[in-house]
Parts: sequence; structure tokens; C-alpha cells
Amino acid sequence: MEKMHIMIVEDDETLAREIKDFLMRWGYYAVIATHFENIVEDFYNYKPHLILMDINLPYYDGFYWCTQIRNTSQVPLIFISSRNDDHDKIRAILQGGDDYVDKPFHLELLKAKIEAILRRTYQYKVKDQMRINADIYYDKTKGSLFYHEHEIHLTKSESQIVCLLLESQGAIVTRQALMEALWNTDEFISDNSLTVLISRLRTKLKDECHQDIICTKKGQGYYIS
Repeated sequence: MEKMHIMIVEDDETLAREIKDFLMRWGYYAVIATHFENIVEDFYNYKPHLILMDINLPYYDGFYWCTQIRNTSQVPLIFISSRNDDHDKIRAILQGGDDYVDKPFHLELLKAKIEAILRRTYQYKVKDQMRINADIYYDKTKGSLFYHEHEIHLTKSESQIVCLLLESQGAIVTRQALMEALWNTDEFISDNSLTVLISRLRTKLKDECHQDIICTKKGQGYYIS
């Protein structure tokens, strides 16, 4: 299956980068539009399978660019905006938008909407894969890491830790949050046993991937960079 290309039209550079990094972790190819004076030019250059479109933009707003794109293409388009008035939402759909997400939003909600539209439009089979870097990805369905397509088998607790750290998109996950999540596994987790588990997992990943994947923020918790 071809990797899905998503174009992000968002002038908040921090948010645009956050969305891009999140989507790339899930195996999408994401690009950020930069020519706000001519979004249509970026659209034809990038040839995306789906567009994320802010409404408040420099030069012309998202409604204008949606109309311009709809003159020649029916590519799926999701509006993302802090303008949560019903009139704006109605206008967004009438002008050709496929969905509307209010800011602020959870990235998991945005991902779910993207996947639903891609399935409907392209019969796309969504993969439960989160990419750490070009060489390593985590398969949520199998609960395994893959390094150059070599499967690294994880215990249930190890898999839960990796999944939680990846879903936080590089943010710090506290030891308390990890212990609470691990109570749902078959392994009893105390503060000391969590230390042992993290150490064991780090050693396994370094032996298999030759990289330090799990990072520590002293006194706070852990993250995957």
C-alpha cells in the first residue's frame, strides 16, 4: 500500500510541526505548506491524499483555498480551526470540507478522523504502526518493535511501556503514570520493579537496535526522543 501523503496548511509553526511529527510516527508522509500566498501551487507540487486546512491564514483564509482546490480536485480536506461557531462549521462543509476539528484538539482524535476519511476515500488499510526513526517502528497490534523489519519480541509490560512513551510524542511520562498503566498487565509493578523493568528493556533494545531509545529526565520520568 502506498504511503499516504498529508499536506498541513497551518501558519502556527509549532502546531504544524507537532502535527507533522505525530503523523510521521504513524507512518504517514506529512508536509507543511509554506506558500500561503498560493496554497494551490503547494497542493499541485505535493499531490497529497488529504489536506489539513486551518481557516485563519495569511493572505486568504482556508475557505478560499478550499474553494480553489475544489475547482479541480475532490481530495479529502479536514478543517482545523479555533473558530468553533456553528456558522463556520456549516460553511466549511458546504464549501467542500469533509470534516471539521476544533482547536485545541487531541492528536489521537485528529488521527482517527484522518484514518476514517482515508478508508472511505481510498479503501486504505490503516496500519497500527508508530515509527521511532527510519530504522525502527512499533507495531501496536503485535506489541512488537521492528528493527530493519526484524521483529523484537517484547513482554506485555515492555510493550505497554514502549506504547505509552510513543503515544506521548516525546513528552515525559512519569514513573507514576507508567506504574498505573502497568497494573493492567499480569506483572506486579512496584517502584523498584519498574526501575528493573526499564533497565532490562533498555538493555534489550540497545542489544537489538544498537541505539539508546528510552531517555530519562531525572526526577520526572521517561521519554522516547
